[in-house]
Amino acid sequence: MEKIVVKGVKELRGEVDISCAKNSVLPIIAATILCPEPIIIENTPKLEDVEVICKLLSELNCDVNISNVNDRLTINTKNIVEMDANEELMRKMRASFLIMGPMLARFGYCRLSLPGGCNIGSRPIDLHLKGFKLLGADVVIGHGFVEVRAKKMVGNRIYLDFPSVGATENIMMASVFAEGTTIIENAAEEPEIWDLAQFLTKMGAKIEGAGFGKITITGVKSLKGISYTPIYDRIEAGTFMIAAAITNSKIKINGVNEEHLRPVIEKLRECGINFSDYKDYSIIVDGRGNKKPLDIKTLPYPGFPTDMQAQMMSLLSIVEGVSVITETVFENRFMHVPELQRMGANIKIDGRTAIIEGMPKLTGCEVKATDLRAGAAMILSGLVADGQTVINDVYHIDRGYVSIEEKFRNLGADIYRVNI
Repeated sequence: MEKIVVKGVKELRGEVDISCAKNSVLPIIAATILCPEPIIIENTPKLEDVEVICKLLSELNCDVNISNVNDRLTINTKNIVEMDANEELMRKMRASFLIMGPMLARFGYCRLSLPGGCNIGSRPIDLHLKGFKLLGADVVIGHGFVEVRAKKMVGNRIYLDFPSVGATENIMMASVFAEGTTIIENAAEEPEIWDLAQFLTKMGAKIEGAGFGKITITGVKSLKGISYTPIYDRIEAGTFMIAAAITNSKIKINGVNEEHLRPVIEKLRECGINFSDYKDYSIIVDGRGNKKPLDIKTLPYPGFPTDMQAQMMSLLSIVEGVSVITETVFENRFMHVPELQRMGANIKIDGRTAIIEGMPKLTGCEVKATDLRAGAAMILSGLVADGQTVINDVYHIDRGYVSIEEKFRNLGADIYRVNI
């Protein structure tokens, strides 16, 4: 069992490089199923979730290789077989369900175990299946599995009741070979949706409107192999922005698309954080000076991201005054609150709203990462807590952050990993 130990309080300085986006890389890897030619994904982040989906493809007889030198991932799905995906791997990660759309498009059949992932609330797959049905697939749901089958995929108009990222991605991939035109309305607008569409388009798909709520896909006969570099991880970049803020530090972050982080940057500016010298995908974050409490509501993109809620709560727990965070995306995403309370945070929960009264300081203790982003929040809190913070269940953190303790050490933090 591994733990991360953080000793506060230290000012951070220097610069940090942001990895490519986990939430872009995973659907892009799944989309390689659509093409029987070799595909290269550059700068692939070495994450647990990436390892899981690569193992899943290997189990389906795909040739998957990643270079330890330049993080170049090469995938060849020419010899992929139509077999049931590994149940254990499916249970490890929700994004594993993204292989269903490409398998359905290429073979007209897929059978998968129901997916797993962070336990942050209900994330039903009904919208995925609704889209598959409207494209002409028959869907069978059994005890712990789902099976889709289609003799022929035909384009259709698909309206999503909620702008689900996963459903948008899965339906978009499922429809690339469908006869005619598919229109996805109320589609998710996240940058990762745009990135997947760019990847598919470069391979030869015909996709318009990705990132703007209405996506039009015109079916094509085949796709070609390409080399592609995914976008930077906006959530990792946002996490390091909050690291500068919470430690009263000034750091440079390399790998930032300002537009992708607009809601986070604007809230941090409202809090009193300064940003400067944005150029060449780099930005300087100055977290020194007085900070103000905030009111935040999480929303689908372009609203404030739910994946930044826990990290922002860590910051607000030491900002003088009363802050309010309302979580509208996932109903069970306040599991980190008891862990912050153990460190001395004054937080009260009322349904989907957290009321945070800022305290002068936090105190290090033993806590756990209840999910991926909660784990990042524990690290951030540990950076400013008196004494030592020991974080358990760090496998959650490894699902979404590349060498996080090493990146923080390079900024001057006293943080290390131990095996118990």
